Amino acid sequence: MALLLGVAGFLSGCSSGPEKLKPAELPPNAGLLGVGLAWQLKLGLVDFPLDVKVNGNTVAVASSDGLVGAFDTRTGAELWRTNVGAQIAAGVGSDGRFAAVVTRGNELVVLEAGRETWRQKIPAQGFTAPLVAGGRVFLLAADRSVTAFDAQSGRKLWTQQRPGESLVLRQAGVLLAVGDTLVVGLVGRLVGINPSNGSIRWESPIASPRGTNDIERLVDLVGRVSRDGDVVCARAFQAAVGCVDAARGTLLWTKPAIGYVGVHGDDKYVYGAEGDGKLVAWKRVDGERAWVSERLRYRKLTAPLVVGRSLAVGDDTGLVHLLSREDGSALTRVSTDGSAIVAAPVLAGGTLVVVTRSGGVFGFKPE
Repeated sequence: MALLLGVAGFLSGCSSGPEKLKPAELPPNAGLLGVGLAWQLKLGLVDFPLDVKVNGNTVAVASSDGLVGAFDTRTGAELWRTNVGAQIAAGVGSDGRFAAVVTRGNELVVLEAGRETWRQKIPAQGFTAPLVAGGRVFLLAADRSVTAFDAQSGRKLWTQQRPGESLVLRQAGVLLAVGDTLVVGLVGRLVGINPSNGSIRWESPIASPRGTNDIERLVDLVGRVSRDGDVVCARAFQAAVGCVDAARGTLLWTKPAIGYVGVHGDDKYVYGAEGDGKLVAWKRVDGERAWVSERLRYRKLTAPLVVGRSLAVGDDTGLVHLLSREDGSALTRVSTDGSAIVAAPVLAGGTLVVVTRSGGVFGFKPE
C-alpha cells in the first residue's frame, strides 16, 4: 500500500523550506484596484484539498465535517446545504446538477440539489475532487486508479488501473475533460483517456522520476491546471511545469520548476507560485520565463487565478494579493479572517471567491 505524503510534512523535512525563513515584508497597500467585500459566509474547518467548483454564477464548497453547499456568487445566497454524515477527504465536483465528494471512509457520495442520490465504497483513498461531466462521475484515487460511474444510478462503468507508487501526495491531482477526452495526471504524465470505456488514447510526460529515494522520485501532477483551448499546462510536484496539446497528446514544452501548488494562465503566460513564494510567468508558447516576482517570498501561496488584468493569489495569513499579469507588480490586496487561504481562488459571476481554513467564504467584487 502506498505511503501518503502530506505537503506540509514534506516541506518540514527540508532545511530550506519556506516555514524556516521570514516572509517578505509587505509594503503599504498599493490600492491601484478598487475591490470590495460583497458578502461572506461561514462553513466549518477546511483541512482537506478543497476544490471550489464553479458553474455559471454558482459555487459548490464543502467543509471537513461533511457539510456540502451551493451558493449564488452574485449575492452570497444559499441555494442548498446538506451534510453527508462523514468527514470529507476530497471535493467538490459538480456539473451544476450533481455534486460529488469523497469521504475519509473511502466513499464516493453524489448529491442532486442537496439530496443524496447514491454513495459507493471505493477501494482507495481519494484527494482529488471528482469530475462530473457528460452524465458521469470520474474518480482519481490515490492508488492511481481512474473509475467512471453513471451519475444518476451510481453504476460503475469502467476502471483504469495503473501501477501504484510507494509514495502518494495527500494533495489534489489533475482530472479534467478536454473535448471528448478525459485528461488525468498519472505519475508525472498527462494521460488522455476515452471517457466511454477507459482506454488510453495518449500519454505525455511533464516530468520523469529521478533521484535515489522515493521522495526524490515523486513526480505527481498537482491541480489546478491552466487550459487554453486544447492546450493544458500543469505542474509536476517539485519538478517541472509543462504544456501538452490534449487534442494530439503531444508535449509542447517542459521546464524545471520547484513548487507544490498548481498553475493558471491566459493566452500569453502560464503563472505559478514556487515553493519559496516566488511568482513566475512562463511564456505559453515555449515555456521561457517572462518575469519573476519576489514580492511574496516565503509566504505560503495558493495556486494563482487570472482575474481581468490581475493575478490573484492567497497566502497563509488570509490575505489575497492582486498583482499585474504583465510584470507581477502589486495592484492591491484584501484581507479575510486571518486564517490561511486553503483553496485556489475562483471567479464566478464577476465575483472573486476565496475560502479560508477556518471556513470563511468571501466574495469580493470590483468597486
